[in-house]
Amino acid sequence: MRLIAFVLAALFVSGPAAAAWKEYDYIVEGFAVSFPTEPKVDEVAMYQIVPGKMVPAHVYSSSYNKGLFKVTVADARDAGLQEAPVLAQAMRTLTQGGGQVKVDIPHRIYKIYGRQLSVARPNGSLTTAAVFFASDRLYMVESTRLPGGSDSDLIQFQQSLIFDRNVPNRTPQQIEAIRAACLKGVAGTDRPGNPAGIGDPRCATD
Repeated sequence: MRLIAFVLAALFVSGPAAAAWKEYDYIVEGFAVSFPTEPKVDEVAMYQIVPGKMVPAHVYSSSYNKGLFKVTVADARDAGLQEAPVLAQAMRTLTQGGGQVKVDIPHRIYKIYGRQLSVARPNGSLTTAAVFFASDRLYMVESTRLPGGSDSDLIQFQQSLIFDRNVPNRTPQQIEAIRAACLKGVAGTDRPGNPAGIGDPRCATD
C-alpha cells in the first residue's frame, strides 16, 4: 500500500485535479511512470551516487502547470554499492539549497522498498520524492510544486510509478521481519497487512 495520501494529508495539501497524463514504460531500466507532457531525456555521464563515486544516469523530466516532474535512474551495477549510503546521498541531493525535510518515512511499491520524503524549500516550493535502490540502480522520483502549482499533480506523478511485481529488493526473511514488526494498523486492527518498512507510521508496534 502506498503512503502518498498519508504524506500529503500530513502536510494539509489539496488542489485541483490534474489534466490527462500518459504512461511511459522504460523496460530496460525496470520501471514505468506517467508524465503530464512528453518527457525530456538527459544522459548524465558522471552522476555522484555516493561521495567520490560517479556512475552513468538517465534523467527523465517534464514540466506542467507550475510543477516539475523528474525521475533519475543511476546505474550502479558495476559499482558494488550498498543501499544505505546510496539512499543517504540521494537524501542529501534532495535537500540541497536549504531544503527542509518535512516527512521521511518508509515507502514500498510492490516488492521494492525505499523511502518517501517531502521537502519544503526557501522559495516556497514543495518536493515530494521517493527513493529506491533496486537491481543495483538508484531510482529517485521527484515531483515539485512551485508556488501556485497543483498538489494533485504531485500525488498523480508519485502514484503512477510502477516496478516489476516480481523483482524484490528485500529477501523473504527481511520482508517477514518487516511484517512481524508491524503488529497491527496497516490493514486494520486485526491484521497487519503489508507495511512499507520498519517504522511505517501506520503500524502499531505494541
